[in-house]
Amino acid sequence: MPINNIKEFEDKFLAPYAAKSCNSLGRVHKEEEHPYRSCYQRDRDRIIHSAAFRRLEYKTQVFVNHEGDYYRTRLTHSIEVSQIARTVARALRLNSDLTEAIALAHDLGHTPFGHSGEEALNELMSKYGGFNHNLQGLRVVDYLEERYPEFPGLNLSWEVREGIVKHSSVFDIAVKIKEFLPKKMPSLETQLVDAADEIAYDNHDLDDGLTSGLIKEKDLDGLEIWEKINRKINQKYAKIDLCRRKYLVIRGLIDLQVTDLIERTQSVISRLKINNYSQLQKINYKIVDFSKETKDLRSPLREFLMQKLYHHYRVMRMSIKAKRFIRELFCEYARRPEQLPSEVQLRIPREGVKRAVCDYIAGMTDRYALDEYKKLFNPYEKV
Repeated sequence: MPINNIKEFEDKFLAPYAAKSCNSLGRVHKEEEHPYRSCYQRDRDRIIHSAAFRRLEYKTQVFVNHEGDYYRTRLTHSIEVSQIARTVARALRLNSDLTEAIALAHDLGHTPFGHSGEEALNELMSKYGGFNHNLQGLRVVDYLEERYPEFPGLNLSWEVREGIVKHSSVFDIAVKIKEFLPKKMPSLETQLVDAADEIAYDNHDLDDGLTSGLIKEKDLDGLEIWEKINRKINQKYAKIDLCRRKYLVIRGLIDLQVTDLIERTQSVISRLKINNYSQLQKINYKIVDFSKETKDLRSPLREFLMQKLYHHYRVMRMSIKAKRFIRELFCEYARRPEQLPSEVQLRIPREGVKRAVCDYIAGMTDRYALDEYKKLFNPYEKV
């Protein structure tokens, strides 16, 4: 589909308030556009082929990699977010290519060992600018990925980079950077990824919690959103086994929230009479959001997960142990930076020792961090 045809396609099939590739604010380093792929399609492909994206396979979502190979990782989570986001984008006639690129990139800045790794690095870097995984994600795509001779990073479009920086949820804080107009709301595609992220980790963390045995099905008694779907499944499949019933309930929970997100967002767009992209810049609240009824159903589930899963003693042990690994690795590298790989040492004159060490650790997978820990502190481990 030549560039002219891409524009015709977007004008014909995308809503007037969608982010169209022909209106992109472009890239930091000017490039000739591809004749058959839009800038957002190219961004998506660059993200998929990046080393940072591949490393998400062995980065913790909730359960550390060696706990088992069934549990979600940052990679599978990102794919699930993308799948949910694409569905909603098409229903709302938003740009699914931009949506998918943002979804696949939204966790590129995450550390090993989940949020505990981020907390540890933020404490260690408190005097040097701190650590935020959204900002780190931008560093990854703008600087740390080394693939092209013409420029550093992946040279992604402004809109995808905005989506990385302004990603926000219960666990994510949007970063305020002047370049990305911090006083204005992000695109609907970015807002959509935020909601898809919440749907994915709520329901899939629940799935993993049940599979691990940290959550028992009887613990869910009294949660209206769980019981609402569970009743429908039991009425239709009276003798279904627990494994299949759990899958159907999780699927039902996702469908309920996705449907609500689409219908509520369509209603708001219609009520506000939004008929062009520039109108969105004047609205100071999220348009892509859940209804109050669904929020009221979701809230007890999220509180339940916080208490029963994220604060479970086994998860807390993993979290505290992970922070100890991160701190000891950081302090040892910072004390003797000559132990760092040569390519990391080359960044020290420009970035400083602490930031170079921070970038190196943030890019590690769980298992690589554990291997490095053994190499540095176990006298019998080969280096």
